Amino acid sequence: MFKKRENVQEIEEGNLLSPKFDNDGLIPVITMCSQTKDILMHGYMNVEALRKTIETREAHYFSRSRKAIWHKGKISGFVQKVTEIRIDDDQDSVWLTVDIGDGASCHVGYRSCFYRSIPVGPIENGRKIEMKFLEDKKKFDPEEVYKGQSNPTKI
Repeated sequence: MFKKRENVQEIEEGNLLSPKFDNDGLIPVITMCSQTKDILMHGYMNVEALRKTIETREAHYFSRSRKAIWHKGKISGFVQKVTEIRIDDDQDSVWLTVDIGDGASCHVGYRSCFYRSIPVGPIENGRKIEMKFLEDKKKFDPEEVYKGQSNPTKI
């Protein structure tokens, strides 16, 4: 299915998909909303998740905490419908553009996993950095949606 990585010229300038998975068999994925252009989340795929995403046109990731394929939105109902898949120049990072309608992508309940902003500028000694919430309303209640399911992430 994927071309064997044989030389830099083919990888960077060729037209055959030759993804580079890391030592754990994973490739990082950044996911963007097709409507708003907001970054929704960052995740990882293994060979199977990338194949399923390509074939089904719905985002599948590899959960590092659960060590399993995860069909995004299967439990919450907010399936990510893939509108475009891109890969970077050396084919070691994937960029998905997805349609989530009026749904959410964050297991905490927000639309995007990037719902807080970090202020920039001088940092005073010993002062904690206070983030600003960019989303003030959750799309769903995670306790209600994930009840009886394993927590999507671990600390």
